[in-house]
Amino acid sequence: MAGKANTMPVISKLYCSSSQVVLAVRRRPHVVNGGGFVVTDCSQMVVFRVDGCGVLGTKGELVLRDGNGDALLLIRRKGGMVEALSIHKKWKGYSFDYEGSQKLVFTLKEPARPCLSNNNAIRISTEPKSSSKQCEYEINGYFPDRKCSIIDSTGNLVAQVGVKKEVEELMASKDVYQVVVKPGVDQAFVFGVIAVLDYIYGESTRC
Repeated sequence: MAGKANTMPVISKLYCSSSQVVLAVRRRPHVVNGGGFVVTDCSQMVVFRVDGCGVLGTKGELVLRDGNGDALLLIRRKGGMVEALSIHKKWKGYSFDYEGSQKLVFTLKEPARPCLSNNNAIRISTEPKSSSKQCEYEINGYFPDRKCSIIDSTGNLVAQVGVKKEVEELMASKDVYQVVVKPGVDQAFVFGVIAVLDYIYGESTRC
């Protein structure tokens, strides 16, 4: 008998399922909330929405919302002189508490030239609510090909991005793809990371 999956909440345990979850992602036109994408489950119910930077009027800012449209994450690309001189650009993901205050929940390091190579490592660090210990993750593969995964520091698969074969044969673009999220993993965190990947590679979330 399989043991109970370890729950790893980053945003909230509400987004951690006891079983594997397969979710579909569909890009939106830029005229809709600044672009971005919609995430649906197997019943076609909207689970998450990501608003592109156009809705905020600021480049390098994204919002992850739940199915009701409530903001879960504000994601910002950090700027300034220090960042300009750094090899890696950083993104910060902030969750909101009940009073609307922001709390840093993850940091993603963007490679210097992500569009020129699929070998540059993208690393993410989090401080899960379940413990005070910082966790590290890494992106394997290449997001523009819709063939990549999020791996934890011990090499375990956290989430997998891919395209169904039948969809890939019908569509030349990568406007529709699926994400498999492993049991116990915070799905909101996973799609916060995917929102950043989408922006880094100049896709639906850019202005």
